[in-house]
Amino acid sequence: MRNPIITDLELFLVESPASEVGPPLRTVLFRLVSDVEAEGWGEAQLAWRATELTVRREMLLNVLAGRSVFDLEELSEIPSLRPAAVRCGIELACWDLVGRFLGQPVCRLLGGEYRHYVPLAVRLPRDPSYLAQTALELLHQGFDTQILSSSGQVERDADSVRLLNELSRGRIRLRLDGAGLFSWESCRQISELLEDQGLECFIDPLRDFDLAQMASLGRQTELPLAAWRSVNNPKDVMAIVRAGAARMVVIELQRVGGILPARYCAAVARSGGLEVALASGPSLGIAAAALLHLAAASPVFAGCNECGYFSIRDDVLARPLERVQGLGRIPLEPGFGITVDRNKLEAIQVSF
Repeated sequence: MRNPIITDLELFLVESPASEVGPPLRTVLFRLVSDVEAEGWGEAQLAWRATELTVRREMLLNVLAGRSVFDLEELSEIPSLRPAAVRCGIELACWDLVGRFLGQPVCRLLGGEYRHYVPLAVRLPRDPSYLAQTALELLHQGFDTQILSSSGQVERDADSVRLLNELSRGRIRLRLDGAGLFSWESCRQISELLEDQGLECFIDPLRDFDLAQMASLGRQTELPLAAWRSVNNPKDVMAIVRAGAARMVVIELQRVGGILPARYCAAVARSGGLEVALASGPSLGIAAAALLHLAAASPVFAGCNECGYFSIRDDVLARPLERVQGLGRIPLEPGFGITVDRNKLEAIQVSF
């Protein structure tokens, strides 16, 4: 059996309504083709314009053509595959192609089917007028771990947390995403207000993502702190471990560059005694399927992982990803277990 060699690449810029109230999802889909007539799909959110796609395709194909899709480590080291989101899109397409070629789901190539269902966390809308209603609807659907995006205002965020706890009678496991919006003093204030609210974690509270300040804050509050936006590679995770800056790291595939670097980041975090969660923003299905396969293959990802796919209005899949209550089912067909519906894709493709 010879290795599949990359022969072609297609790029698709697509835009689709993400939710009833949120902005549209604009993302790039990658389709890799090999000389064995196997294809693989990737997805990444990139600020590209439709007029750029031809040039970008040529640049990427010049680097990728003639390479084996099995050479994932080598691909991840190519300087021209920057930024990390581009590497992620290409790497996901390679994993999907390899799985299809071998006739195996990607999770089996990553370690096996440790779990068939992945616990999920979902993000609440930023609009406060929809907050309570959406939170209760999601809870009814089985999503008991929810993420509240901070407004950056101490009293408003504290009130929102209290409201959700009261309405749900404590049944929501709530994470507050500070998004780096708070000063040191504001962090102290909101931490004092929320210490008795049972927050699962407080993500990226400080404005400057300063690890020494995070560690100092962690010593002065009972709130579990988590780091996300400062996690770009395994070295960042090691720095967080050494500083004692957080109890949890959130690993976003697009931010770190794909499945392999996400695994390396997770290994460093667990070696340092930290909890680990994965994150994927709004997705048309491909990136979400990749997250499910990665989470399914390792005991490291035991908690709830944020997956924006299950809160969007549409996708590009012939058959949607399945969930049972707040659990995502792993599609066990070859590759990521998904089929892209070209009619759906063309209907939302940006061509101007």
